[in-house]
Amino acid sequence: MHYRNLREAKNGDMIVRLDDLGHVRVLGILTDAQPGNDYCNGTIEPFPEAKYACLCDCLHVDDLAAMLKEKGLDKRPAGK
Repeated sequence: MHYRNLREAKNGDMIVRLDDLGHVRVLGILTDAQPGNDYCNGTIEPFPEAKYACLCDCLHVDDLAAMLKEKGLDKRPAGK
């Protein structure tokens, strides 16, 4: 099991799910993923709603999408 950037995926990882434009749509913990499959494998358990934000610890989703595009990670890899 691997993420878009080929890092090995493990249940319990903190992950984000990206849409077709590279924007973050879900943030949470990976659960229920089974070895041997990188597609439609696992569940993201969302975090509870935040009560505050320290803006110095945050990024706008458009800025994160631009960083992903710079690294070539904005597009979903072709199916196997």
